[in-house]
Amino acid sequence: MTEIARALSKRPFSAPPNDLPDAVANLTYEQYIAIKTTPSSRLWDSEGRGFVAEPLSRGFVFRTSVTLYTVEDGQVRRLAFDRGRFDFGGLALPANTPEIGFSGFRLVSTMGEAPFEFAILQGATFFRALARGQNFGIVARALTLKPAETRGEEFPFFRAFWLERPVAGSNVLVVHGLIDSESVTGAVRMTFRPGEATIVDVETTLFPRVQLEHVGIGGMGATYLFGPYARRSTDDVRPAVYEVSGLHILNGNGEWLWRPVNNPDTLQISAFLDDNPKGFGLIQRERDFAAFGDDAQRPEKRPSLWIEPLGEWGPGAVQLIEIPSDSEINDNILAYWRPKAPMAAGSEVTLNYRQFWCWAPPERPDVAPVALTRAGRGSSGRRRRFLVEFAGDALAAPPADVKAVLSASPGALSDVKLFAYPERKAVRVAFELDPGGETACEMRLLLQSGTKPLSETWLYRWTP
Repeated sequence: MTEIARALSKRPFSAPPNDLPDAVANLTYEQYIAIKTTPSSRLWDSEGRGFVAEPLSRGFVFRTSVTLYTVEDGQVRRLAFDRGRFDFGGLALPANTPEIGFSGFRLVSTMGEAPFEFAILQGATFFRALARGQNFGIVARALTLKPAETRGEEFPFFRAFWLERPVAGSNVLVVHGLIDSESVTGAVRMTFRPGEATIVDVETTLFPRVQLEHVGIGGMGATYLFGPYARRSTDDVRPAVYEVSGLHILNGNGEWLWRPVNNPDTLQISAFLDDNPKGFGLIQRERDFAAFGDDAQRPEKRPSLWIEPLGEWGPGAVQLIEIPSDSEINDNILAYWRPKAPMAAGSEVTLNYRQFWCWAPPERPDVAPVALTRAGRGSSGRRRRFLVEFAGDALAAPPADVKAVLSASPGALSDVKLFAYPERKAVRVAFELDPGGETACEMRLLLQSGTKPLSETWLYRWTP
């Protein structure tokens, strides 16, 4: 796979053909999801290998054709497209309809008491996964290029996939992907281990055609429409609509950071500088149905996605992009690792990481995490009132000298109060921010005893 990507990078870029047949080019969402793979066309369905792969037809917004291969007993075989592989849900296709082609595939685990669909790889370099009992939500990106830049984002895509025939009883499935784009090619090897947490090892080697200044590794996108500290005048029967609560980071210095995400009025870009990060991810911390009251979407069951770098990544930044949105179907929150050094044309760059699609990240802070963030009108003018709660075993018996270490830049802070609740293993900090005439204020808060941190560090960007 690496050799194929290397050779492809030395050839001029050729855009994929825009040849989606008319019969499936204008399908509604409902018509498209009605297209099903026939049971006889599912890979390994009757072999008892613990996995089933279901090819997906092109159609609707999935216009790019993806070539699928299987790797079995050392032999590579191309999976031929055949209309007979699909039940088109009552859609009458003309007899002269050209070959439609595949857009990707879904993966199903057949191990355990009941099968469950745990991953979908479809569209650009996007893929989704989840743990048993969850609903699909956050989406990962195998490669991110130039997001939120004025010259426009570049969307690399998978040209082909190679699916290795799994070993029965191993609970391991390996997929190889070939990435192509105007600026870069790449080879990706993904090793899936589905379960109570679905673990995916991602090995990525990139071959830039040009110098890459803005590259995102370990990228992910999710939705945050409104919540307890930012409603943007939303008129909705539900108390909150979001599938991730915030960005969690364990930086190279061993400090735990928590940044609640927001749906701002203007585009916001934040960079958390680091050297050899230990982990980061977009996390859903709210697991109570009552927080959302959404009987259909069940956002409390959406996965968190935690990235654990494998090897040293060097200097760079975890970058967070928050995009204004008035629709809950838009992934308006984007996070990824941006290396500091550009990737030179003709070079070869390898970065590996492990994904945890989970209810909670595998590594937990040894300090109290942020349990709650609230914001509302302050005492006058543009002032804003904030309430931040930390909760955890570290606060079961908080020391007498516990203090809130709080700062804002720019802006002035006042009326800082601390409330301890040992019976709930919680400490609340209330304060007021006066932004003056500023359009953005960065705040930082943690609990300390002497110089010892008792909590993770809460970060927040206030904007009007």
